[in-house]
Amino acid sequence: MVATSATSSFFPLPSSSLDPNGKTNKLTSTNFSGLNPTPNSGRLKVKPNAQAPSKINGKKVSLPGSVHIVKTDNNHDLSQQHAPRTFINQLPDWSMLLAAITTVFLAAEKQWMMLDTKPRRSDMIMDPFGLGRIVQDGLVYRQNFDIRSYEIGADRSASIETVMNHLQETALNHVKSAGLLGDGFGSTPEMVKKNLIWVVTRMQVVVDKYPTWGDVVEVDTWVSKSGKNGMRRDWLVRDCNTGEILTRASSVWVMMNKLTRRLSKLPEEVRGEIEPYFVNSDPILAEDSRKLTKLDDKTADYVRSGLTPRWSDLDVNQHVNNVKYIGWILESAPVEMMEKHKLKSMTLEYRRECGRDSVLQSLTAVSGCDVGSLGTAGEVECQHLLRLQDGAEVVKGRTVWSSKTPSTTWDTTS
Repeated sequence: MVATSATSSFFPLPSSSLDPNGKTNKLTSTNFSGLNPTPNSGRLKVKPNAQAPSKINGKKVSLPGSVHIVKTDNNHDLSQQHAPRTFINQLPDWSMLLAAITTVFLAAEKQWMMLDTKPRRSDMIMDPFGLGRIVQDGLVYRQNFDIRSYEIGADRSASIETVMNHLQETALNHVKSAGLLGDGFGSTPEMVKKNLIWVVTRMQVVVDKYPTWGDVVEVDTWVSKSGKNGMRRDWLVRDCNTGEILTRASSVWVMMNKLTRRLSKLPEEVRGEIEPYFVNSDPILAEDSRKLTKLDDKTADYVRSGLTPRWSDLDVNQHVNNVKYIGWILESAPVEMMEKHKLKSMTLEYRRECGRDSVLQSLTAVSGCDVGSLGTAGEVECQHLLRLQDGAEVVKGRTVWSSKTPSTTWDTTS
């Protein structure tokens, strides 16, 4: 019915007449002889069989029986004002038809969208694309992250590598959002000119609680001055919904020449770029000043050899990603400890970088409990060393592990 009405509005249908018996007669042309408007009414009067205009568009025509329309009040011939009725000007206005079709489709789309009434979580619309933003007078960078299924471990919580990747991502995005990102990996324009890159020398992390799959975390990061030639970067990780503090981390960075691979002083040009973004605050973590124990084959309880970087482990500065070192350190950690404990804190000192062709060893020594009772120990402290095959130290570290609660312990029978 709707289609018929729409069609009839653009294509006038010929009329039909009914005889007294209700039968339909053949279609005939419209009879205008009965249309006789009153004189001086201002309406149009139709004269059947009137004389057709002698010319149309400058050409003589002969149209017997054509309709000539005049106005009754002034008897002026309106044929000069209106185009004659021809086959062309009786075609429908296609623009109106297209507009009607478009209106119908838009209305249908609106109705379809109104059907999507499923409730949405507040964290889904708060930062749906994980885009960061500058807060607190332009000195703190904040970014949200969803914990995805491939970022959790055997205990169904995020791994330490996932946490560290979030820290590194916010650090780089902070530099980018501040307009200081050059062609390097976190390098400013002046650093690029001088072939300088940032390298981390010390990292300290405390994890109060690990997020789980589907959680949304909020990461804040900022930078401060560290000594004469260094920079300190701190992080604070919260649960996006509850505001609970999950992780605190602090790090110290210095500059290295990308060509000579030697440490460099902080040039004044670079200092002028980064100092406006320094926050005058204490480190978010009190520095753990305890000396890290040096390990060797005799003092280590666990040794893992033959570790080599893959091509995917290298960053754009052609050295192994900082997070990868953490994974190598934990390669020698005892499995029975990791099954029953979670990493609570970590202190790392980076001594040198390793290249694509390096072969490494990971060493771990357990302190504070007997190696044979790791599964039942309350808190365990470990000393770590990552070294090259020739004995050169790459990373030294200390980790503290606390017992998992029964709800976070992996059940191998399920």
